[in-house]
Amino acid sequence: MSFDELYQSILMDHYRNPRNAGPLSGATCSVHDHNPLCGDDITVHMKITGGNIAHLSFEGKGCAISIASASMMTEQLTGKTVATARTEIDDFLAVMRGESEFSSHPEFEELASLEGVRKLHARVKCATLAWNAAKKMLSEVDG
Repeated sequence: MSFDELYQSILMDHYRNPRNAGPLSGATCSVHDHNPLCGDDITVHMKITGGNIAHLSFEGKGCAISIASASMMTEQLTGKTVATARTEIDDFLAVMRGESEFSSHPEFEELASLEGVRKLHARVKCATLAWNAAKKMLSEVDG
């Protein structure tokens, strides 16, 4: 299996079987965001306990890239401190803008499957929608 096929497989697995999809009972905060250009619509829910992201989920509808990225985000950030999550969100967004490379962030191993999206500028918004919602949410949280 080539790297492209592997990455495509990871994306499609997260799209078909999204992790942490659905409402979150006892959420500390929630943020809704949408992409009017393509119709992607995401609400991110977070439960923060003691400065850590105890649980993260999302609800919504969207393209394969949007849903897969939201799914990967929930796995990437759950269990992290608020400060670490903020840093990882900023780092991921920088990579998606082409300001950095996935190879510079070994913690983004599975997220590297989104690397090809960077070539499709109109789709970068799809891949970053949930991440931008989480960033907005964490900007309003102490920690």
